[in-house]
Amino acid sequence: MKIHEFQAKQLFRQAEIAVLPSHVARTPADASAAFEKLGGSLAVVKAQIHAGGRGKGTFLENPTQRGVQLVRSAAEAAQVAEKMLGNTLVTIQTGPEGKKVNQILVEAGCDIARELYLGIVLDRAASLPVLMVSTEGGMEIEKVAEETPERIFKEHFEPDLGLQAFQVRKLCKKLGLTGDAAKSAHRFMTAMCELFVATDCAIVEINPLVVTGSGQLIALDAKVSFDENAMFRHADINEFRDLDEEEPSEVRAGNAGLSYVKLDGNIACLVNGAGLAMSTMDIIKLHGGQPANFLDVGGGANAEQVSEAFRIILDDKNVQAVLVNIFGGIMKCTTIAKALIEAYQNVGFNVPLVVRLEGTEVEEGKKLLRESGVAIVTADGLTDAAKKVVAAAAHSKA
Repeated sequence: MKIHEFQAKQLFRQAEIAVLPSHVARTPADASAAFEKLGGSLAVVKAQIHAGGRGKGTFLENPTQRGVQLVRSAAEAAQVAEKMLGNTLVTIQTGPEGKKVNQILVEAGCDIARELYLGIVLDRAASLPVLMVSTEGGMEIEKVAEETPERIFKEHFEPDLGLQAFQVRKLCKKLGLTGDAAKSAHRFMTAMCELFVATDCAIVEINPLVVTGSGQLIALDAKVSFDENAMFRHADINEFRDLDEEEPSEVRAGNAGLSYVKLDGNIACLVNGAGLAMSTMDIIKLHGGQPANFLDVGGGANAEQVSEAFRIILDDKNVQAVLVNIFGGIMKCTTIAKALIEAYQNVGFNVPLVVRLEGTEVEEGKKLLRESGVAIVTADGLTDAAKKVVAAAAHSKA
């Protein structure tokens, strides 16, 4: 689950992690008032969307307007806010369609001596969280990793113990931090690692992490996301969820108890089991097709869930064929076949449907499909299913 920068900084303040004074604004008048409250001669207005690259992003309505902009008066803050709010910001992470800006953050200016990078993720190979820092603050970390990986420094840490003092000293030496800056880094890095563990984060990224002229480390930006499976433990964080920032079909699927991710292809997949869903997408690609989604209905889906899954799939205008790939383990193939037939009849199809069943009572399930009178193409094996659905999509497109 992703949250906005201003929400992440709220969590940082609670954890005593240094951030700049700021105020959220949802109207130009709010932005003007925010500038006045900050009481300085310089502020930064930042569009709040769930995407990085805002500083280089541009608005569809005004290509010269950036998603992050310096302002030097309350009037200028209001003018910039008017150009941002309600308009669509396009960044490297939003895709060409962009995201609508509904709120902005007006933040105090800062004395910047250096810009660094800090990130924390789970290293699945090591089964530990890892703190990453770099001297290349403000740069895209993917580009740094590709072109100058030697400038990224890492320290794994035990969740129960947190980041240790000797690890901070190692990182400070590599970053060239001494004196007050090194002391500030110890507070900042250890607190950030504690927050990562305590709130079940999936990622924390500060880019840039700035060092001020007085040697203080401050989070100038904040990108934080969480493990959705752990949100039952964090009702306060769950309230940060902004459904306007999420793909509507994915929200709809979640409300129906389905695991769904929209993709760019034209062959929809309805599968039970995440591993089987990944394999299904892979074999579609292998045979020249493009998956339109990841959709796991789980092992105990009922007819209504299957019907809703079909509705979500068919609402995607790019879909030209559907592959249902089900293994009847917990639920028998006969039960699945009946649910598919009922869903097909309830929803109505205008694209080809290919079904592959395996597992308990598979022959009886296939017989039900054959005798149902609905236009379902059955397949024997995953390769057969992939070939048939790719061919069906190509024919439908033609």
